[in-house]
This record gives sequence, C-alpha cells and structure tokens, in this order.
Amino acid sequence: MNRVFEEDLETIIGEDIEWEKLKGKRVLITGASGMIGTYMLHALTMLNDRRSYGIRVLAMLRNVSKLPQEIREREDVEVIAHDVTEKLSIEGDVDYIIHAASPASPLIMQSQPVETIAANTLGTFNTLSLAREKKADGYLFISSREVYGQPEDGQEFFHEDTYGFVDQLNPRSCYSEGKKAAETMCVCFRDEYGLNTKIARLAHTYGPGMSIYDGRVQADFLKNVFHNEDIVLKSEGTAVRTYTYIGDAVAALYRILLSSPETVYNIGNEAGKVSIRELAEIMVDIYPERGLKLVFDIPEGGTKGTAPYTLGILSSEKLRGIGWLPKYSVKEGFKRTLEYLEIEGE
Repeated sequence: MNRVFEEDLETIIGEDIEWEKLKGKRVLITGASGMIGTYMLHALTMLNDRRSYGIRVLAMLRNVSKLPQEIREREDVEVIAHDVTEKLSIEGDVDYIIHAASPASPLIMQSQPVETIAANTLGTFNTLSLAREKKADGYLFISSREVYGQPEDGQEFFHEDTYGFVDQLNPRSCYSEGKKAAETMCVCFRDEYGLNTKIARLAHTYGPGMSIYDGRVQADFLKNVFHNEDIVLKSEGTAVRTYTYIGDAVAALYRILLSSPETVYNIGNEAGKVSIRELAEIMVDIYPERGLKLVFDIPEGGTKGTAPYTLGILSSEKLRGIGWLPKYSVKEGFKRTLEYLEIEGE
C-alpha cells in the first residue's frame, strides 16, 4: 500500500468517531472505485485489520476491474458489479449505505449530462429505496458545494441554510440540480419513512486517487507539476474556492454518518480558501528547485464546461461544532498528493 495512502487511513481511523457502531455490520459503498469511495472502503478494511471489527463491505461499481486485485480477493469485501441507475436487489442485511457514485469530472458533465443527472437522481432513489427495504441504521449521501450555486453580491460564506442561484436550463447544471433533487429525496425518505439520512456537502476535494486528467483546474495543476511543466492558466484566476484534502474530508464523512445529530453538513476547510491564481502559485512553490513558472493563456470567449460559480465558500462551523478539525493546509495536502503520485509513478 502506498505510504501516503496508508498514513491517511491510519489518521482517519484514529479520529474520535463512534466506529464501534460498525462492528459486525454490512456496509454498502457505491462508487467504490472513485477517490472518495476508495478511501471510505479502505478505512473499513483497516478497521477490520487493526481492530477486528468484522465489518462486511459491499463494494458496488460498474467496472469491477477498477478495484485493486488485493481488495477483490479479501474475504470481508463483496464486489458487486452494478449501475446505481438500475434497481438494486441485495440479499441479506444492509446496515449502512454510503452513496458516493457520481461523475465528478467537468469533462463528463459536459459530454454526458444525462448520465450525470441520472447517477444523482435515479441512483439516490434506488439506494434510498434499498435502505428503506433493509431498515438500514444509516444512509449517507455525498453532495456538493455546487447545490448552492452563485452567491448574492457580497456573500462570502454558504451556511447549510443559505443558497444562491442555479440556472436549471444550463446543461452544466445536470450536476448541481441532480445533487439538489437527491438531497430533497433524502429528507423526504427521512420524513415519510423515518430513515436516518445524512447529507454531506463537499467543497473541492483533492488528494491521492484523483485523476490528473479529469479536466478540473487542480488536476491540471497537479499534472503540470508532476510532469515538470509550467502551470498554464486559462483565465485570470480570480475565482475563489475552498480546497479540502481527501483524508480530512473522509474523516468528516464518517463523523457525519456515525456521530452527527443533524441531517446536513458542509465539509470545507476555510483555511483552504484560495483563488485559482493563488493555488497555481502554491503549486509552483511546492518544488521550487524545479524552476516552474506560472503562464497565462486565456482563450477568447473563456472556457466551456466549468462550474459557473466564481464566489462563495462553504462554512464548516456546524461540522466543527461536532468535533471535526482539518489537519492539512492546501500546500501540505497538494504536496502529499504529489508524493503519492511520485510513488505510484502516476
């Protein structure tokens, strides 16, 4: 196991979260080969290895070959090849469901808006229906900062009960509107059937396991630094975002699933608030000995397929109130990500 990945997992399971609730339980994770799903899955198998928790993990994904062979061969992991947009049928108990299956790449959102919105709406309905059928102890939906849309003028923070504007007639809104509809389903199942649903709204999350070819700006920057290339900005880089390291985010997700009293929480490290240009400067500075530079190459008419939101960051005040504290700064987190890539050879 990659050293950086293993260190992250050790840190996650060392958190003061009510892990004992998972002892002897069956946990379904959709999108089990994605960055978030991978961390969620390995945290459970490490709990089994380190503490003999006896957790049974149901790893659901469309392409089984994306899971490492060592995971597919584990006795405590059952791999399920299935598309969440299709009705689910699973034998036996399912005690917890973590619905992490969702396209995260702007390139996919641009080229496959139908598939994107389906994963978040049909997929959520199907997993919620399964949770209801199995009388699950808990259900966690991985949502996004994009449900908030563009904030009002002068609005710096998004709290869990404040919202901006989303244009539902823009095909790029397939992601944000899909997430919003899925959130409504979660509270409807909670209200009508008493299901213990939780919603976690993630800010921009990065770290080991992310693709450096998925079209997101942080992926492009990582690709540049990894290949010893100058970082190229396609805009002035004034948009402000909040970046949260994957290890911090997954610790928050499990805290919300197992140790939170309310339904919805933001996950965003306010200390990770940077403009795109500042992020590029940080990335160049991680390895100053490489002599990389920041270059501007702004196309006429701007860029297509990116989120249209330029302001508004997530407030994690509510999450911090139940004990969550992020451990990594933006520079530290991206350095860890590059270390992981160097070990893996990409």
